[in-house]
Amino acid sequence: MQTDKNVEALSSLLRGEISAVETYDQALEKLNDDATITQELRRCRSSHQNRVNMLRGEVSRFGGQPPDGSGTWGTFAKLVEGGAKIFGKKAAIAALEEGEDHGLKQYREDLAKLDASVRSTLEALLLSEQEKTHRAMSTLKKTIH
Repeated sequence: MQTDKNVEALSSLLRGEISAVETYDQALEKLNDDATITQELRRCRSSHQNRVNMLRGEVSRFGGQPPDGSGTWGTFAKLVEGGAKIFGKKAAIAALEEGEDHGLKQYREDLAKLDASVRSTLEALLLSEQEKTHRAMSTLKKTIH
């Protein structure tokens, strides 16, 4: 029974990370005129992609079938794309920060559902990365004029 809970929680985190990668891809397409912003977005996207890879492995390790897509989370990527087109850089970065806020909350909720042995490893690896990308978008949002 706990294995099913692990797979469910890990799959939820994985869908969120796939959505984050999709969202950063959209933002990079729209916000490619500023090297500083582009560099930070690429760094955050890479962090999320690394987490996708790790979470796919964890879902498989527990006997689950990793989801291929973001499911309903993919809607967020569309919002960022629309915000970048209509409202510009600052709105797109604010939307990315909001997505990072949501991701941080999701990690805290879903990690609590895992076995203690799995949770401690993933907290150390994944939660700290989520905190870094959240901080990066928060800082970027404050520096954009």
